[in-house]
Amino acid sequence: MVIEMRRVDVGVDEANELLNQAGLPSVNSMKILQGGWDNTNILLTLTDASKVVLKVWNANTTDEVKRVVARHCNLDEHGIPTAVPIEFLDGELVVEKDGMAWTLLPFVEGGMLGSDEKSLKSLGETLARLHQIPATDCFPDDYRMGWSLFEEMFEIADDAGSWSDFLITLKRESESLRNQIPADLPQGILHGDLFPDNVIGDGSVAAILDLEEAFIGPCAFDLMMAFVGFGWNDEEPIHERWNALLEGYESVRPLSQEEKLALPALHRYATLSIASWRYWKHVMTQPIEEFKGRYLEMAHRLDQQIDF
Repeated sequence: MVIEMRRVDVGVDEANELLNQAGLPSVNSMKILQGGWDNTNILLTLTDASKVVLKVWNANTTDEVKRVVARHCNLDEHGIPTAVPIEFLDGELVVEKDGMAWTLLPFVEGGMLGSDEKSLKSLGETLARLHQIPATDCFPDDYRMGWSLFEEMFEIADDAGSWSDFLITLKRESESLRNQIPADLPQGILHGDLFPDNVIGDGSVAAILDLEEAFIGPCAFDLMMAFVGFGWNDEEPIHERWNALLEGYESVRPLSQEEKLALPALHRYATLSIASWRYWKHVMTQPIEEFKGRYLEMAHRLDQQIDF
């Protein structure tokens, strides 16, 4: 999982040092970018008016960052829109500084992808193409926010001798879902965390970002995760959004009958995974009063049965 969070303050001199290592102009202005919970992202506007993003991976080891960067390179090589780090003059894509990995990324114009019909069709199409590219060793077969995280949470609860209502629900739900999700569903490279702050675009996908959770798993799971991230309005699932997402996906890769039957269980698994990560992060390991209740948004969704 992630390493301990370390706050990083980046000054102009440090930014210019990194830019110089990439043969780029010096910085004119710096702006912290919103989105993400762990790593530091800073928009640099350079003296020639071009823009790049300086990312300090303060929540990941350097070895893990290199694996994540390899995933971005793999997607890019197969025509999936993403952001590949800018190469430094020594040929490397990652620089280690103060025990942390630093990268420079091209700035992709546009905000977070919307939930309108056109945008979701594009997202569905992009996911279907992603799921068809060949797998490589930089993608694990373990989902960091799934079964293995659940087991870690149960161990923490046992060690502390304290089981909350949510952890009891998680234990019961996870045991049930393991029996409901077939092991032989079609597999592919999955993003694993498809929320608006991880997808840039204006009416169509311009870039899929943040592949820290990417893994090899059942393709239909990623489709369900996209619905968890894009398909709800507050506490209500929007069926029109699901229809657009599915239409785009099946225009490239039709779902099998077995996958269609597994959609409700996969949706619960995706919802439970996000709820669990938030609980693990904000309640169990790095408690912050402001965020302690974030898991409840997803936990409450488990009360709704959806006809896919």
